[in-house]
Amino acid sequence: MSNLQLYSSISHEKETFTTYEPGKCGMYTCGPTVYHYAHIGNLRTYMMEDVLEKYLRYAGYDVKRVMNITDVGHLSSDADTGEDKMLKGARREHKTVMEIAKFYTDAFFDDCQKLNIKRPDVVEPATGCVPEFIHIIETLIEKGYGYLAGGNVYFDTSKLDNYNVFTKQESDEMAVGVREGVDEDENKRNKSDFVLWFTKSKFDDQELKWDSPWGLGYPGWHIECSGISLKHLGEHLDLHCGGIDNVFPHHTNEIAQSEAYLGHPWCKQWFHVLHLNTTSGKMSKSKGEFLTVSLLEEKGYAPLAYRFFCLQSHYRKSLVFSWEGLDNAQKAYLKLRGRTSALKDEGDVDAEKLAPFKAAFCEAMDNDLSTSLALTSVYDVMKADLSDAEKRALIADFDSVLSLDLLTPVAAQKSDDDAEIDALVAARQQARADKNWAEADRIRDELAARGIVVKDTANGAEWSRA
Repeated sequence: MSNLQLYSSISHEKETFTTYEPGKCGMYTCGPTVYHYAHIGNLRTYMMEDVLEKYLRYAGYDVKRVMNITDVGHLSSDADTGEDKMLKGARREHKTVMEIAKFYTDAFFDDCQKLNIKRPDVVEPATGCVPEFIHIIETLIEKGYGYLAGGNVYFDTSKLDNYNVFTKQESDEMAVGVREGVDEDENKRNKSDFVLWFTKSKFDDQELKWDSPWGLGYPGWHIECSGISLKHLGEHLDLHCGGIDNVFPHHTNEIAQSEAYLGHPWCKQWFHVLHLNTTSGKMSKSKGEFLTVSLLEEKGYAPLAYRFFCLQSHYRKSLVFSWEGLDNAQKAYLKLRGRTSALKDEGDVDAEKLAPFKAAFCEAMDNDLSTSLALTSVYDVMKADLSDAEKRALIADFDSVLSLDLLTPVAAQKSDDDAEIDALVAARQQARADKNWAEADRIRDELAARGIVVKDTANGAEWSRA
């Protein structure tokens, strides 16, 4: 095991990472609400969680990673008010909620694949665990933590000695019950109370509903992650991850309901990734246009150049996105990958010579996942007096965590000049087909003057530079 030091969102200090069972790690990551494409700010969080998971495996942990898919229950305000985001997406595209969920779940994992984000061991949609949610809510009511009001079931935060575990702020300062300018829920006994179960009394047009002891309805967003984590990872969770905007109210509420249900401490470590911002502020789907992996590709950027861009920064620092910054990252990434992928599998491999480089890489990663320093280790290897085989061995070792495809050759990309030559060759072929020999010869001479040799083959014309 490594000596991994991770920042604790609760103690606000770096702490030695430990697990309930030595050598094993139960890891839960909050998954997407699949009502729209993930923007690259969302994907920064999943990327850094991916790096953390891969480093834990690299360090020798047996990791089981679980992620939810929110396909019901997440309202337009994280504080349980407004419209269900899934229903909003279905109306926008004139589809059913389940059609929307499948389409955007598939799109999310397509983006993850492009960014080399490993699929979690367990991916569980919220709609698959409704019986588990109902059982937890029934238990919370029996224990006096849950109450029924206005047709909904709420969690009573006044029953807790310390609700705001992530901050020293008082409840009245943080828990206003709304986040996006919508009206407060007057059914709540306390502003910080949150919904465990919604019923038809409030959402008659909701597409997905289940029978429950409290009426036809559906689960609140916060209960979903607790229920899915408990189902797949048991009563003691080692590591819970998410974006910084999940801290309040989502993760605060998860701890409240999970520990009230279990009667004992639940999660040892909380890992939060800060926002990706644009020059105008936090990236958000609600602003209409947002940056996606597909848009980056359309503009000519390799998805892994964006991964490289993110790894150059620390996950606990807000990262400002700009096209100039991504340009610089892509140039640096392609140059590095060109060098690393050109390494020959030649020469001896001396394990003793590799050891100090591996130690430097681990020291960087053990220091609260300092990926920028881990990238420095890659550059140090390339500058070192090592055989190509030794460099390849080290790069492959580090890339099992960084996942930048550093030993895969970069596909040759045609320049604007190449595209122009392709067009001239195609025009010559058309002239030949039209038996316009004079035009065909003119184009051939123009190409020759530019140092281009055209060869006519059974598969068509091929060109090369003289």
